[in-house]
Amino acid sequence: MHDSASSAPTTLAPRRPLTGGSQRSNGQWKVDGTTPLNGNEAWKQEDGGLSVRERIESTYSRLGFDSIDPTDLHGRFRWWGLYTQRKPGIDGGKTATLEPEELEDKYFMLRVRIDGGQLSTEQLRVIGGISTEFARDSADLTDRQNIQLHWIRVEDVPEIWRRLEGVGLGTTEACGDVPRVVLGSPVAGIAADELIDPTPAIAAITERYIGDPELANLPRKFKTALTGHPSQDVVHEINDVAFVAVEHPELGVGYDLWVGGGLSTAPRLAERLGVFVEPDRVAEAWYGVTAIFRDYGYRRLRNKARLKFLLADWGTEKFRQVLEDEYLDAPLPDGPAAPTPTTPGDHIGVHRQKDGAFYIGVTPIVGRISGSGLTRLAEILEENGSRRLRTTPHQKLVLLDIPEHRVETVIAAVDEIGLSARPSAFRRSTIACTGLEYCKLAIVETKAAATRAVGELEKRLAGIELPAPISLHVNGCPNSCARIQTADIGLKGQLLPDGNGGQTPGFQVHLGGGLASSDRAEPGLGRTIRGLKVTTTDLPDYVERLVHRFLKDRENEETFAEWAHRADEEALK
Repeated sequence: MHDSASSAPTTLAPRRPLTGGSQRSNGQWKVDGTTPLNGNEAWKQEDGGLSVRERIESTYSRLGFDSIDPTDLHGRFRWWGLYTQRKPGIDGGKTATLEPEELEDKYFMLRVRIDGGQLSTEQLRVIGGISTEFARDSADLTDRQNIQLHWIRVEDVPEIWRRLEGVGLGTTEACGDVPRVVLGSPVAGIAADELIDPTPAIAAITERYIGDPELANLPRKFKTALTGHPSQDVVHEINDVAFVAVEHPELGVGYDLWVGGGLSTAPRLAERLGVFVEPDRVAEAWYGVTAIFRDYGYRRLRNKARLKFLLADWGTEKFRQVLEDEYLDAPLPDGPAAPTPTTPGDHIGVHRQKDGAFYIGVTPIVGRISGSGLTRLAEILEENGSRRLRTTPHQKLVLLDIPEHRVETVIAAVDEIGLSARPSAFRRSTIACTGLEYCKLAIVETKAAATRAVGELEKRLAGIELPAPISLHVNGCPNSCARIQTADIGLKGQLLPDGNGGQTPGFQVHLGGGLASSDRAEPGLGRTIRGLKVTTTDLPDYVERLVHRFLKDRENEETFAEWAHRADEEALK
């Protein structure tokens, strides 16, 4: 759908807040009216983000980068998965001091939207071809199941769209103040221990609502996750809305509904509403939560414009009441919580499918691959009888439908292109954001630093058996795209004193975070210790020292996260 995003509805009259009393306007459409309270809200109402596609195709792709209207470039382009990337050679110290147009290059990051992470080898081959032809062979697996390409010229965007859409892919609402990609279990419809296949529910949401102008002007981004697997493999606690499979004692298998999760600089884990959502009501419930965000979300300040802030003020009881009274056809029954997972949610390794074939979870190093690597992967799968694969929320890939007698052949072949089915503990559990290489918000470089750290730790800790992988998440700025607060070791990029009056790249350290799909019994945020920082150069030394101290001090079956929250500060330095 290429129509303009709708402006704010004119039928919504201001009314008193449900909590009563007077308060400063937060820009809630159903409370304060729809008058824009900042420039971002103004241009979204004037001409919605979806409208820019026509201009890209008819004007900007013909006349080039310099013809692009600034509001389109820095705003509406995001609705089609396009961000300008960082100009090479600008150090992290200038991130906060330069204007966007001074930081940006005349090239774009293009985000290919992959709902549920589901790909065919034909689709993978098309992405690989686009990368090699238009993106200097770049390709990054994200921790939201997308694939990002770099070095994209606006002149090439219409042809890229034509190729993607020819195989059922696209970039619609891959960025922007919209419902972003819908995370789905990478083993949906495949795993023998799956409770329910969420694929039909994901399709009902995406086919009905993605690209719909009615939901194309939200206060800010809106993240969704669904899983039917007992490992709870979609990091549901940090999404705005999530559906987690659970068996109701009377109603059978359906979903537990979570709302209000998000990280960045004000992390907050999602909360259960305590309701049970039957499979045929998932799309209705999803729309209701999304519409609450549209109508009641805070629009005055963008740093308060996520659903988590509304939930924090309302609480789950009021949120459920508004959802059922104003947005659903009928109330939702009370429902139980899903059991705590007992298996990892990254699906690495070899596993038998419900049909007797096998799926293989493989990992590059910190999500980085190449377009030629993607093309070769498609060839390997097809040569071995497979036509399907999945991306994961952990910067990994899951290869499907492998015959038992071809498993080792596939493992050996993909290892040659940098994908390991039997990775070291740190290769398996390390993720990194885009970082200074391409991102205009970054302060430090991440991918290369994390790759060096993994290589060093593999050598230094060879032969040491860990009770479970220790997750290492590396982020180039405070925004937590790499989920630093939910890692065993989370690193937030910043510049540190170098001892000679200058600065050097480094990280603030967060310790002991985790989600239900990790080895942590209860999800929680990491511990931040004032002054606990490490330079990029010293990162392998620090992690090595920390691992040895954990193994020395660990009590009984204590996890790393449990130890990190118990240990005194000196032990963590």
